[in-house]
Amino acid sequence: MSKRFKWLPKRHYADLTVLSLRLFSGLFMLTHGIPKFERLIDGNLKFADPFGFGPELSLFFTVFAEVICASFVALGFLTRAAVIPLITVMLVAVFFIHIHDPLAQKELGLFYLLMYLLIYFKGPGKFSVDYILFKKESSR
Repeated sequence: MSKRFKWLPKRHYADLTVLSLRLFSGLFMLTHGIPKFERLIDGNLKFADPFGFGPELSLFFTVFAEVICASFVALGFLTRAAVIPLITVMLVAVFFIHIHDPLAQKELGLFYLLMYLLIYFKGPGKFSVDYILFKKESSR
């Protein structure tokens, strides 16, 4: 590793990587969720309904995932539980909503899906609220 990072112990490299992944994927997802939240508040409930639950419930679940769960992921709070709705939303977006679209339309959803799967399997890391609250070995 470069001498610029000499001050940082090597044992923290993985945790900083997970922190970066959590922050970027969580905060950038908010840019998708906040406009949907505004639509929900304004009563504009037209939304994709791929499973027949109704557009209102589909929009509510998507807002929950893209705002609440994305914020939890960025903070590292209940991280593994918080990524499950995000993984679900990305699976639906890529494989149901955009199934007939070209890859260029799907790649952002696939990218988010990959990031959330990595976070799910790796865990929140040491630089997270989960680690502070629970100090589990699985948070490492």
